[in-house]
Amino acid sequence: MCGICGKININNREVVDARFIHKMTEVLKHRGPDDEGIYINGNVGIGHRRLSIIDLSKDARQPMSNEDKSIWIVCNGEIYNFQELRKVLEKKGHIFCSRSDTEVIIHLYEELGTDCVEKLRGMFAFCIWDEKRKRLFLARDRIGQKPLNYAIKNGNIIFASEIKSILQDPEISREVDINALDSYLTYQYVPAPETMFSGINKLPPAHSLVWENGKIKIERYWNLNFQNKINMAEDEFCQRILDLLTEATKIRLVSDVPLGVFLSGGIDSSAIVGLMSKLSSHPVKTFSIGFEEETFNELKYARKVAKIFATDHHEYIVKPEALNILPKIIWHFNEPFADSSCIPTYYLSKMTRQEVTVALNGDGGDETFAGYERYVANKIANIYNLIPQSIRKNLVSFITTVLPESTRRKDFIKRFKRFAKANDSSRERRYARWMSIFDDDLKSNLYSEKLKNRLKGIDSWDYLLDVYRQSDANNFIDATLFVDIMTYLPGDLLVKIDISSMANSLETRSPFLDHKLMEFAASIPSNLKLKGWTTKYLLKKALTKILPKDILNRRKAGFGVPIGTWFRQELKDYAYDILLSEKSLKRGYFKKEAIKRILDEHTKGKIDHGARIWSLINFELWHQMFIDNYSFQNGY
Repeated sequence: MCGICGKININNREVVDARFIHKMTEVLKHRGPDDEGIYINGNVGIGHRRLSIIDLSKDARQPMSNEDKSIWIVCNGEIYNFQELRKVLEKKGHIFCSRSDTEVIIHLYEELGTDCVEKLRGMFAFCIWDEKRKRLFLARDRIGQKPLNYAIKNGNIIFASEIKSILQDPEISREVDINALDSYLTYQYVPAPETMFSGINKLPPAHSLVWENGKIKIERYWNLNFQNKINMAEDEFCQRILDLLTEATKIRLVSDVPLGVFLSGGIDSSAIVGLMSKLSSHPVKTFSIGFEEETFNELKYARKVAKIFATDHHEYIVKPEALNILPKIIWHFNEPFADSSCIPTYYLSKMTRQEVTVALNGDGGDETFAGYERYVANKIANIYNLIPQSIRKNLVSFITTVLPESTRRKDFIKRFKRFAKANDSSRERRYARWMSIFDDDLKSNLYSEKLKNRLKGIDSWDYLLDVYRQSDANNFIDATLFVDIMTYLPGDLLVKIDISSMANSLETRSPFLDHKLMEFAASIPSNLKLKGWTTKYLLKKALTKILPKDILNRRKAGFGVPIGTWFRQELKDYAYDILLSEKSLKRGYFKKEAIKRILDEHTKGKIDHGARIWSLINFELWHQMFIDNYSFQNGY
C-alpha cells in the first residue's frame, strides 16, 4: 500500500523538477512511511511513497521498470493473483527482479497493453509511463478501493493518490466547485468524477485514462452484469458463496508483515474473523471500537465473536473529545466528507496499526448481498402506497408536526418522516431522497440567492438517477444494489476506509469486494438476497456453518456515531461558534437565519439535524484549511 504521484508536460518538453515531485511525495508520506522513490525523464516525473507489505527488500522499490527501462510504473494497492500471473509471464520469457506484485503489472502491460487491467484481481491505482510510445496510462481498480485524482492544466497532466499532493503545483488554483458543493450536501460526499476543487477530477472506479498522440481517452473496462441469472438449489448457492468468500479471504492473507481484522460484531466482519481463524495457524488479532452511548455501542457482539474464535482481541472507546482531531481528519480527507463514522474508523485504524500493518474487514457485504434495511423499505413503500392518500396525508401530518425526533440510532419517528417525505416520488427518486442529507426543500431554505442562481437548472439527484439508467437489472432490488455498488460504496465507504487507514499507515483488505465473488452474487436471483423481509438471506444461510444464529439474526446496526447527542450536549456551543461565525457567514453560501434555525431545532430536540450540522461544520473547516489556507495546530 502506497502513495503515488506525478506530472507530465504533455504539450512541451519542459523538464519536470525532481524537487517538485519530492514535494508531492512528501505530503503522501503517511501513505508510505518506509521509502520514497522518484523517476525523472525530461518532461516526465513520477513519485512513490512505499508502505512495505510484500517483498520488503530494495528490489521492490518503486518507481519500477521493465528490463530495458522503457516502461515505468508506480502503483498503490495489492494484486492478489500476482503469483499465478507471474508464472504465466515467466513461461513467456519475462524476467523478474523482485517478488513484488507491482512488477507483474509491467510485464502484463508488455503483453496486453492497456487491456492488462482486465487480468488483475485486487485493489489498485497505478500509473504507467511508456517511453517508446510516449503514452501515459492511469488505471483504477474495479470497485474504487484505491483513489486516483488528476488535473489537466496549461498543457500538463498532474495526478496523485490524494488531492493535497496535486495542490503542491502552484499552477493549480484553489476554487470551490459549486456543483460539487451541491452534491456533497446531498450525498455527504463528492461523487466521482467531481472533487470539491474546480479543475481537479477523480478517475472513476473501473476506468482508465490514456494520453497518447496528443489525445486523452477515459473509458470503463469493467461492469457488473445483473441479467445473467444462475439456476441453482439454495444449498448449491450457499456452498459456492462460502467457497468464493473463503478463497477471497485466503488470497488476502499473503503478506510479509503482521495481519489482523476489524471486528464490528456484525455478520460480515464476523464471517471474515471466522474464515481467518480457520485459515490461520495462530490466534487472529481482532480490533473493535465502541461508544459510551449504549444504542451506538456494539462491543458486546464483537466480544462474543472474539470469544467464539479465541482471538487476540483489542478495543477502544470513542468519546466526544475525539473531535479534537477533526482538523487532522479534514486534512487527510482532502475534501469535505460528512460520514461521521470516519472518526471511529480513524481511531480503529490508529489502534490497529500499533499491532499490525494489514487489516482485513467486512466492507461490501451489504451492497453485494442486500444487507441494508432501506432495501426492505422499498418493499414497504409499495404496500404503504395502497393506503388511501387522504389517510396517508393525515398520518404524515400528525407525525411530522407533533412528534419530536430522538437522536437514538434507530429512532422510529425520524425514520418514518424520512420515509413518508420521499414516498410521493418515483421509486428511483424516492431512493435518492433516502440517500440524501439535505433534500431540495432544505437546500432551498439554506442556500443564499447567489448560490441558488449559480445552481439554476442543476439537480444533484441526476447523478444517482443516471446510474439507475445504466443498470441492466430486470428488477428494482438488483438495480438498487447496482446503484449502491457504483455510488455509495466507492464514494463514501471506501473513501472512509482508505483515508482513515492510510492516515495511520495501515493497509486494509476487503474479501467481500473480490470481483469474482461480486460477479457471482450479481448472478443470484434477487429474491434470494432479499427474501421477504429478510436481508442477506442467502449469505446468512451460507454462513450458518461459521457463525451462531444470534449473530446471524441480529438487527443490522451500522457503524453509527452519536453526533446528534453530542451536538445537543458537549458540542452545542462548538457548533454555534463555527457555523455562525463572521468568517463562515461572509462566504455567502448559506443564509444565517437558515443555519440558526437548523441549530435551534436540533438543540431544542424538535428535529435531529446532527448529520446536517456535521456536514456544514466539515465544509467550513475544510474551506478554512484548503481554500483560505489557514493552518490548524492539530491539523498538519
